[in-house]
Amino acid sequence: MREALEMTGMVIKVSSVGEEDRRLVILTLERGKITALARGAKRPGSALMGPCRPFAFGKFKLYEGRESYTLISAEITRYFEELAGDMEGACYGQYFLEVADYYTRENADGGGMLLLVYQSLRALLKPRIPNELVRRVFELKSMVVNGEYTEKPPFPVSDSAGYTWEYVVMSPMEKLYTFIVTDKVLEELGRCVDRNKSRYIDREFHSLDILKALTAKA
Repeated sequence: MREALEMTGMVIKVSSVGEEDRRLVILTLERGKITALARGAKRPGSALMGPCRPFAFGKFKLYEGRESYTLISAEITRYFEELAGDMEGACYGQYFLEVADYYTRENADGGGMLLLVYQSLRALLKPRIPNELVRRVFELKSMVVNGEYTEKPPFPVSDSAGYTWEYVVMSPMEKLYTFIVTDKVLEELGRCVDRNKSRYIDREFHSLDILKALTAKA
């Protein structure tokens, strides 16, 4: 009998397979991004129904197959269900998951990106930190995690914006969301991040388009 594997991770994408099953993309600490089939997850009362949600974070028990994994059970410690009642926050969160899906690969180190997504979702739930600041910090740090960034802002900015940029680049994940900035500094930071994104990211994100329509300023 095959031995079950246990991995720590977060569900970043969910899709339906037939009438009863779901396919999950899970960003894991141990093996980066993996695909897993949750058999019978759509059946009423299935124990796999809960774990088959975007943002579900915890420990997943799986069998490894040739092309994908099979989910056996999961112990979810955080669902981030608070985002379900906040349309704007949910859009920001979904954007973070899309970026994580873009950057991560199977059987590659996913620890940095997993921790960044987790800390960024937590930050969205803190009223004192503007969602737009969380987004800009997340975008810059995701490029740092993947080695596609500039150590200094790509064009001249105020001292405060320059310090903010360097702080995000150098800080550990746990310290990322411990500050707020003025609207002017946030605007400068956003322009610099957008410049780097245009250099290093070759994809448009559907959830970001929704955010633009929702906030009219993203």
